[in-house]
This record gives sequence, structure tokens and C-alpha cells, in this order.
Amino acid sequence: MNHSRATRRSFLSDVTVGAGLLLAGCNRGGGSAESAPAGGSTPGGPADVTLRIAPVLADIAKDHTISTVGYNGAVPGPPIRLREGVPVTVDLFNETDSAEFVHWHGQIVPADIDGAQEENSLVVPAHGHLRYRLTPQPAGARWVHTHVMPMSDLSRGTYTGQFAFVYVEPKTSPGQFDQEIFLATHEWEPIYTTEEEEDEEDTTPEERRRKEEAKKKEEKPNGWEIGYQRFTINGKCLGYGEPLHVKEGQRVLFHFLNASATEIIQLALPGHRFQIVALDGNPVPRPQSVDVLELGTAERIDAVVEMKTPGVWILGTPKDDDRKNGMGIVVEYANKRGAPRWTKPPKKAWDYTIFGDTRPAPNPDEVIPLAFGKINGGTGGFNRWTVNGKAYDEKAEPRLLHKGRRYRLVFDNQTDDAHPVHLHRNSFELTSVYGKPTAGILKDVVLVKGFRKIEVDFSPVMEGLTLFHCHQQLHMDYGFKLLFNVA
Repeated sequence: MNHSRATRRSFLSDVTVGAGLLLAGCNRGGGSAESAPAGGSTPGGPADVTLRIAPVLADIAKDHTISTVGYNGAVPGPPIRLREGVPVTVDLFNETDSAEFVHWHGQIVPADIDGAQEENSLVVPAHGHLRYRLTPQPAGARWVHTHVMPMSDLSRGTYTGQFAFVYVEPKTSPGQFDQEIFLATHEWEPIYTTEEEEDEEDTTPEERRRKEEAKKKEEKPNGWEIGYQRFTINGKCLGYGEPLHVKEGQRVLFHFLNASATEIIQLALPGHRFQIVALDGNPVPRPQSVDVLELGTAERIDAVVEMKTPGVWILGTPKDDDRKNGMGIVVEYANKRGAPRWTKPPKKAWDYTIFGDTRPAPNPDEVIPLAFGKINGGTGGFNRWTVNGKAYDEKAEPRLLHKGRRYRLVFDNQTDDAHPVHLHRNSFELTSVYGKPTAGILKDVVLVKGFRKIEVDFSPVMEGLTLFHCHQQLHMDYGFKLLFNVA
């Protein structure tokens, strides 16, 4: 059984363990070498959390096995449960031939253990070991994944199976539900293609006009894009593996994660609605019910579904080709049998602001414009991506920020691609989405669609290097990154 689910009573039964102080150095020779931090001692004995990076053979469909790299022998890796504010010792073992970075996505942790090369984080060497301490925060649905830049190598980075849910259990109860299910989407067998992203169905006439104007100005055709041959939820294609078993009358809490390297995902469950209670692990001010979920790469949604339409259903993407290629999972009510049913959901544009407050956001201390640009790579080449006219330069001085100040980042997407942008080691508050003011929605990834603007506010709480980037792997690899330094 590859999906992860739990009843309320077994909420703590997976890996109940609890960002902080570096405890140990890494062994670059493959054994186990540890060094004590300044002012402390290195604890002996087993770690609270162990993550093994190693080759995995995953059966994703009947007579279809893929070879990839995963965590703890599975794809996705088994969910890791932590307790908010309770420090844990983490052991990372790398059983591959390449150095790795393990990123604790959505957690507010020191830069040295955040798992990003740009932040000078500790590396997990090939056939090596790394141990450190981590204090989980904030509470909610987080995740852990590789942060290697694979560039043109589609067998590394987030194209692999190196990802797992991390649930940071809150100090107070997250709500009433009867069953809890973790579902992570991912695509496999990536290929290079010349097909561009599909047009957004909810684009305005003005945005379509801007797109046409941009096309006319292009000096080169679009470069490589990524396509996929197989789609999975929890490492299984639709129809393969065990269904999700539910009972009529249950309230089921679903944790959804888009663990794709490059894709935006939509999901629906015919005959049911999703009451969204949290985005990126953070409770929303105004829970709302929707027919279709939309998640940019790395986004998470927590939603409660009332099981009141008995039958056998497909929870999957409305995109017919992707669903036929695996993007779905069967939901089966108790004592119900038969072929799973699918009906197309109503179309409606995804709108973050319905979950927010209408109160005005406080004025920021400083506004930082971030304009996203694209330089076409031409046939057989790779597109380049820029922030404020510049691709990422590791030699450039990071932008200085001050801890505690309120900054407003203006994400101005001047390209026709959608960008799921992520800020490390912080959560930010949405303040304006496509010109519509909002407040109270806390996230660490937001999807900025073509030729649109989103504004977010944040106040850095930890000193050190902080990475901002597009979470679309191909965009991040080819320039879409910016480094801040918090003092």
C-alpha cells in the first residue's frame, strides 16, 4: 500500500519526532565522522530522523518499473512527522555517486541546514553522512526534497523520486476529521520537447494581447520544454495499486502536494467538494469549498472532504490525456464495487483571494520590485530566465535585508509562462493578487501566471542567506534565482 493514511487516533503513529544548531560535520570519505559544535556536545546514539538517499526501483504501473533515486527506499519517501518546536537529530546518508542537498521546504531553519548550495548549506557528500539538529517550525504540511541543479540531466534533481511529506504537528489540535490521507503528485520519464505550455484558460484579453506582442518581438524561437510519459499519485499510475478506502459520513482530511519538477496540477473528485483549510501548511483566514484544486510546483493544499456520495470514483486531473497516462487515484466507499467513475468538473479560475481577509495589509517598510523575464534559447537550446533583467550570478553580492523589517515583494511576471516562485526560510503574506487586495494568506510558494502581478509581504526572522527562485526546475536551472542576505 503506497498511499499514506491515518485515522485521528493514529495521528502520531508514522514517524513522531520532533532548526537549529549544527551538531555534526559530514564525512567525505563514506564512513561516519562527527564534530561537536561550538558551545555544545554531539549527542550519541541513533538519530530521531534518518533519511537515506539511494537508488530505488519503483513499480508505478502494471509491468512498468522505473529506476530512480528516492528517500528511505520508497517513492515518495515515507511521511515524516515532527512536533512543532521540539528539536530532533537528523541523519542524512547518501548512497549515490553524486553529492546531494536536502531541502526542508517551508520550514524556518538556519541557512546551513536549509539544503541549498546558494545559501552555503551543508552538502551530503557522495557515499557520505551528515548529522545535525533541527527544530521544526512552523506547524503544518511541509516537505523535504533534493535541491540539486541538474541542468540538462533529467535523471537528477526534482525529476527523481527524492521527495517526502513532512508534517509538523501543531501544538494545538488542527481540527476534527475521521481519516487523514497524504497524496503527492509526480511525473516520470521526462523528455525534451518543443511544445510550449498550454494557454491559460482564464487569461484576459489584455494578457492575450501582451502575449501576442511579446511573440512578435522574439528574436529566437522558444527553447526546450519538458514533457512526461507517466503521471502518478503517490508513485502509482491510476488503476494500479490499492484504492483509497473511505466510509460514508466520514470527514477526510487530504494533504495534497505537487511534487512535480515542472508541472502545474489540477485535481477534482466528482460528486464531492474540497473545503480548503490550509495553503502551504498554513491555516487560511476563510476556509472555502471548491470543485477543483490547482497547485503550482511545490504548493500544498489541505482540504476536508465530506464523504456523502457513495460509489467508486476517480480523484484525478481534469486533463484527459494526463489522467489516461496515470494522474489519478481511485476512491472507493465501503461496500461499493465496480468501475471507477469520472465526470468532468465545472471550469472556474483558481483564486487565492477567496481564502483571505478583506482588511488592508500594513504598509511595508520597503517595496522590492522583482520583474521576471525570458530570453528564448532558440531551437535546440535552453531558455534563460532573469529577475530584474539579470540571470542568477553566484558571484554577485546578495541583496541586503534587515531582520524584522516588513518588505513587500512585487512579483511582476513579464513572460507568458506561469512561475511558482518560492522564498526559502520564510513564509510570506499575500497582499495583492492580480490587482485584487487580500490579507492573512500565508504561503511559501505562489503561482504567478503569465503577464500578471502578485504582491507579498514578509519580515525576515532569521539572519543569513535566503534564496528566492522559481520552483519550475528548468527555470531555476537556467537563471531564475535571486539571493538575499538577512542581517
